[in-house]
Amino acid sequence: MRFINPKTDYAFKKIFGSEQSQDILISFLNAILYGGNSTIRDLEILNPHLGPRIRGFKDTYLDIKATIIDDHGHPETVIIEMQVLNIEGFQKRILYNAAKTYSNQLAIGDGYTDLQPVIALTIVDFEMFPELDQLISRFVLKERTYLTDYSSIYDIELVFIELPKFKKELPDLETLMDKWLYFLKAARKLESVPPSMEAVPEIQKAFAIANQANLNAQELDELEHQEIFIQDQRNSIKKALSQGIEQGIEQGIEQGKLAAQRAIAQQLLGVLDDEAISRTTGLDLEAIAQLRTDGPLTP
Repeated sequence: MRFINPKTDYAFKKIFGSEQSQDILISFLNAILYGGNSTIRDLEILNPHLGPRIRGFKDTYLDIKATIIDDHGHPETVIIEMQVLNIEGFQKRILYNAAKTYSNQLAIGDGYTDLQPVIALTIVDFEMFPELDQLISRFVLKERTYLTDYSSIYDIELVFIELPKFKKELPDLETLMDKWLYFLKAARKLESVPPSMEAVPEIQKAFAIANQANLNAQELDELEHQEIFIQDQRNSIKKALSQGIEQGIEQGIEQGKLAAQRAIAQQLLGVLDDEAISRTTGLDLEAIAQLRTDGPLTP
């Protein structure tokens, strides 16, 4: 058997966000958000399009949007995105989508007490927080000095999974979360469903959906185009890094380390966001912002 890459946009939505995927998504969310416990009692997959409430405001398209009911009967909204490229403005987009999902719940005349919590779950195929060791990072509103919660309920929670930090191989898989993350990372390279994963009905079903033999020619063509696009973008980033390093070395000989860092950062302005450029070059965010203001460097 050959399986499609679950990390591509089309495949991710088909496996986790289609009409037949309710039980798959419940298992996945229980594994990631609730430690493998059967916390989610029910789930409804919703239209992922977030239209603007006011004319002229920005449309938003999510990968997956769902309403979950926990074991206490409390409703929450979960929005899920799979991101393979660290594009400019990505972190702000996540926060924007979460805030928009939260505010769009109210119609005219509704009270603020009707607002339900929103969880923004983002799976990334790159390191977002290299300074943190954990695989999963969860962010909520807290008081800056004493880290006191803003409210007893986390109205907006941002959850990030950094796939490169997941290092386990097939023999090492123990938890339900391990198996789902291994599915995301390795399904494309497998030729059969591993017995330890086949024992989980929802994962077995996910493999069946991901089996290329069950896709038509149009679906396979769409997947191929997405794979090519992702590879092209990654090659562009590598090229920009290579050119920036070469230019930085030449200028660094004449002008010192700072000029070299600025030259590399200049090459990356249209490819990476400011935080990624900062991690790559060592420049602080203020210096990178100034580069964007100043425009191209003069030779």
